[in-house]
Amino acid sequence: MVMNTPVIDFHFHLTTADEYTDWFLDWLRSYAGEGTLAHLRRVLSSPQAMLEYLDGQGIDYAVALAETNPLITGTSPNDRVAEFCRASERLIPFANVNPFVTADLVSELRRCVSDLGFRGLKLYPTYQHFYVNDVRLYPLYAEAQRLEVPIMFHTGSSVFRGARLKYGDPLCLDDVAVDFPELTIVMAHSGRGFWYDAAFFLAQLHPRVYMEITGLPPQKLHGYFPNLEKNAHKIIFGSDWPAVTDIKGNVAAIRGLSLQEESKARILGGNAARVLGIPT
Repeated sequence: MVMNTPVIDFHFHLTTADEYTDWFLDWLRSYAGEGTLAHLRRVLSSPQAMLEYLDGQGIDYAVALAETNPLITGTSPNDRVAEFCRASERLIPFANVNPFVTADLVSELRRCVSDLGFRGLKLYPTYQHFYVNDVRLYPLYAEAQRLEVPIMFHTGSSVFRGARLKYGDPLCLDDVAVDFPELTIVMAHSGRGFWYDAAFFLAQLHPRVYMEITGLPPQKLHGYFPNLEKNAHKIIFGSDWPAVTDIKGNVAAIRGLSLQEESKARILGGNAARVLGIPT
């Protein structure tokens, strides 16, 4: 497994500088440096430019995220993300639906998967302001389960203006996992800040629930999750680009953790490959 396992970035935003809100661009400059906007424009100038960047960072595949978050970060439409990702099988599109913007959640997911080639769905409850176990979302989950596509949920904290942290509690996903046992669930950020223990336990409890460690400094993972090795088969790597541009550095930090080599390979790509159906 170690020899042939790809490195997969499960959390790569495809929102362009023109699509982000003004305040978010100001935050991005302050967080990641003055050169970040130029970097953002360069990487997303074309699919080929993004692939060259991924090559330089040692990434084999990237999950490219759409978003409809007009109140918080901005809007990157499903159709544009799908078109961008058609250039290469290494770019794996994940759609987004916003329950307060999208009129028919089920039809939009079906269109994205069947017509546009999306491989999964990303939901942003802390930015779109809904509880993930709200029964209004259940028809959407039923359709994702029928289509056999994973859903990634933002869990945990956010420093973004307008985010409401109460919607980020991963415990609400217990209802979803129980009611949709064949649905693959990925907890982005692994309950960051308040709910690390809950995310870890849910991934242990439910066979199709995974942790995703985007936004967590790799060198601190043992502190956040003292029994990290026990859950290595359920943990997925992601960068949260463009907030994090040194993806290569994070990959190296994970390779330097006190874990078995097979566990590192699982975290860096093996688990994601299983979720996405990528041969290893």
